[in-house]
Amino acid sequence: MTFLRCLAFRSVPLISLLSAALLFTGCSTALFTRKATDLTRFKRIYVESRLSDNHRIDEKIATELRTLGVDASFGVPTMLPDGVDAIVSYEDRWQWDFKDYMIEIKIDLREARSNKPLATGSYYQASLKTKSSEAVIRLILTPLFRPSK
Repeated sequence: MTFLRCLAFRSVPLISLLSAALLFTGCSTALFTRKATDLTRFKRIYVESRLSDNHRIDEKIATELRTLGVDASFGVPTMLPDGVDAIVSYEDRWQWDFKDYMIEIKIDLREARSNKPLATGSYYQASLKTKSSEAVIRLILTPLFRPSK
């Protein structure tokens, strides 16, 4: 009986430590942005739609770009309009855990004529409290389109 009490008493710190580790590993987020040039000179941007996009991310990216003062449109790659300065492509990943939420997105911006990479941004959220896709897109695009100093 004494041995069982001693074993139970010694395992309390271990259980507490494991519980804390599980709690904190489930709440990670990461934001990364990088631009090769000042993006404020790109006034007309086209967001390439993905055929597998069921969440209208293309439309949300174009809306946020318009909020940032850019003339943005979206559609399939074959319908690229004339006079576009840059093209946005994206990859998103969604998870379902009692609700559908975006777990990861990567946004790439490239020059329309040369296909040269201009900027990239990504966001990863694996937490209990997730941000909306609009908020995540805003977190990525705002620093990219901030004027360089």
